[in-house]
Amino acid sequence: QVQLVESGGGLVQPGGSLRLTCAVAGSISIFNINMGWYRQAPGKERELVAQITRRGTASYADSVKDRFTISRDNAKSTVDLQMNGLKDEDTAVYYCYAPAYGAWGQGTQITVSS
Repeated sequence: QVQLVESGGGLVQPGGSLRLTCAVAGSISIFNINMGWYRQAPGKERELVAQITRRGTASYADSVKDRFTISRDNAKSTVDLQMNGLKDEDTAVYYCYAPAYGAWGQGTQITVSS
C-alpha cells in the first residue's frame, strides 16, 4: 500500500514563500516513477501544478511557471514544491500524486492573504 503525506502548508502573505514536502511511505521506491503536485481551490476543479519525471524533468502550469520549483529526493522518497512569489490565487488545497499507483495524499491547505 502506498501512502503519500504532505506537509508544509499554512498561511502566508502575498509575495511570500512556502515549501511543501510529500513523503512517500510503503513498500515502494519513487526512483522509477513520475510524481506530481495538484491543487484545488474552492469551487474549482483540481488542476495540475507541477510534475517531475523519474528522470528529473520538471514541467509546470503556466500560472506557476518561474515561481514554483518541483524537486525530488529518491533516497528519501520525498518530492518537494518550493513556492515563491505567492499570490492570492494560489490559495488552495495542494495534493501530492503518484500516477503509477493512482495514489493521492490527504492534501495540505495553502492560504495566501494579507
